Amino acid sequence: MTNAPTIPVALALGSNLGDRLDSLRQAIKALAPYVEITALSPVYETAPLYVTDQPPFLNAVVIGMTKLEPLALLWTAKDIESEIGRTPTYRYGPRVIDIDIILYGDRIVDTPELSIPHRRVAERDFVLHPLSDIAPEWRHPKNGQTVAEMCALLPSNTVMSLGALLS
Repeated sequence: MTNAPTIPVALALGSNLGDRLDSLRQAIKALAPYVEITALSPVYETAPLYVTDQPPFLNAVVIGMTKLEPLALLWTAKDIESEIGRTPTYRYGPRVIDIDIILYGDRIVDTPELSIPHRRVAERDFVLHPLSDIAPEWRHPKNGQTVAEMCALLPSNTVMSLGALLS
């Protein structure tokens, strides 16, 4: 891995069970050996999407550099989720921690296990708002829009920034 090139990545973090802020902090700390984190977004509190009968989420985005290939990064993220206490539930259900790969440089990955860019990034205010705070000019490799442009297309006042709680 040491000779591999470093690739910029954007990872979305979310938690709506337990000590949500602590779970985000644990995820960032656990990612550090695999992703050199270069930017942390503010933390946002958001209502659940898709399955609404559950507690609100705390969400944040980290930008960093990694030498891991996309699938290795995915499995690392899944291992970290388990270590922090995530247990399987149902799709879009409550969770102690969720780590999603949103962007991986300008690469497009479409496998049964992983889609990069994340398939639903353009509709997810809880990802685009924090990502826009730290990487507004990053371009979606499929649609060519910047993060700021995609964010501007979302309904307004759907997320609430709690500020820089992770630094």
